[in-house]
Amino acid sequence: MPEQKEGLRIFSLQEVTKSIQKTIANRYQSAFWVKAEMNKLNLYERSGHCFPELVEKKDGKIIAEINAVLWRSDYQRVNSNFQKVLKEPLKDGIKILFSATVNFDPKFGLTLKISDIDPSYTLGDLEREKQDTLKKLQLEGIFTKNKVLQLPLLPQRIAIISVETSKGYADFINVFDAAHKRYGYTFFRLLFPSLLQGDNAARTIIAQLRKIKKVIRHFDVVAIVRGGGGDIGLSCYNDFNLAKAIAEFPIPVITGIGHSTNETVTELIAHENAITPTKLAEFLIQKFHDFSVPVQSAEENIGDLSQRIIRDAENKFTSEVKLLRSVTRNILDDNNNQVVRYVQSLSRQSRFRLSNEKSALTSAGADMMKGTYQFCTTEKQHISQISVSLQKDVQRQMERKHIHLKNLEKNLFHLNPQNVLNRGYSITQLNGKLLRSSMQLQVGDELTTTLQEGKVSSTVSNIDKP
Repeated sequence: MPEQKEGLRIFSLQEVTKSIQKTIANRYQSAFWVKAEMNKLNLYERSGHCFPELVEKKDGKIIAEINAVLWRSDYQRVNSNFQKVLKEPLKDGIKILFSATVNFDPKFGLTLKISDIDPSYTLGDLEREKQDTLKKLQLEGIFTKNKVLQLPLLPQRIAIISVETSKGYADFINVFDAAHKRYGYTFFRLLFPSLLQGDNAARTIIAQLRKIKKVIRHFDVVAIVRGGGGDIGLSCYNDFNLAKAIAEFPIPVITGIGHSTNETVTELIAHENAITPTKLAEFLIQKFHDFSVPVQSAEENIGDLSQRIIRDAENKFTSEVKLLRSVTRNILDDNNNQVVRYVQSLSRQSRFRLSNEKSALTSAGADMMKGTYQFCTTEKQHISQISVSLQKDVQRQMERKHIHLKNLEKNLFHLNPQNVLNRGYSITQLNGKLLRSSMQLQVGDELTTTLQEGKVSSTVSNIDKP
């Protein structure tokens, strides 16, 4: 009961809180559905109880806030339902539609006791967020900006945004390793680590895109790779800022962010998207197949065509050789026949000419003998006359020559090689001939040198030519 003091009714705090508790209990006797954003789940692992912080926002500002409680048994049931529908558990930062009763405790204050949460509402809210982002992109005219970029013929240099420890990244890399072993394809890959889900995923992916942009000349394509997950895990890929960053990126951005059949905005505006990282890697490998298969086919066609050309050329050459041999034989036969005719004609003409010349020589011989006899008779007389005169002249000449010979004998004596040798000179011969000049020599020639007494053999090793 309240106290009376100086005309005032004074209530204790407990009395006030008890009154509030009773009033609320009478006013809110049944559960009702409420929509709000779960700012924090506040799950206590030891007890299994949750104490969510619920808020309502308008234009980014909190306009209402209240604490709630979700007891362990209710949490286990609701969380199991979320995992069945959304493939993910309850988490911070999602919008929920929940059934609750109002509860006021004198000690702990006002709370909402949550008994159930509808997962389909959370999934629908994500779809609304997605549609809002799509409209903004279309209004800014950038929805297809990345899609229309030209993908390189062979996208070989890949900047990968993923988590190194994720299965999706491992699957992505394994496809390239297998292609290298099987086909010899080589790719340059560089990982840019990033969160792939949750509130901070969009921000970290955008940060990595900025890093890639600084070294963009080293890459042909950007691949965002993530393993499987539910639609809640993909909600960050509906973020407008992330979608805009991808749409306006200067090189193609391709995505393989999970097994979901509901495409996110990021997938819709990307240059290319695949349902799994494995399929995305296979898409890039196929680009190499599309290039290599026609090249291999062309190589085979060139080889076949070359062989046909060579065979045709060989056949043509063989035919030409046969024709040449045939023509040559015909020409040789014709020439042989013509030579035989020329020889026969020449033989006949030679016999006729020899017969005529022989008659002419016989006649000329008879005339020559007659003229010779007359000439000899005349000359004999003339010779007799000359003989007398010649004897006298010869006698005189013999006397003069005798004197001259004596003089020559003296000179020859002095010029005798032996006498030259006796005076200290020597005689050098090359191949039995006198050597007069070094110009006659070559290195290695064998020389014979005659001295006053004996001979010396030598080999030329050096020549000083004038």
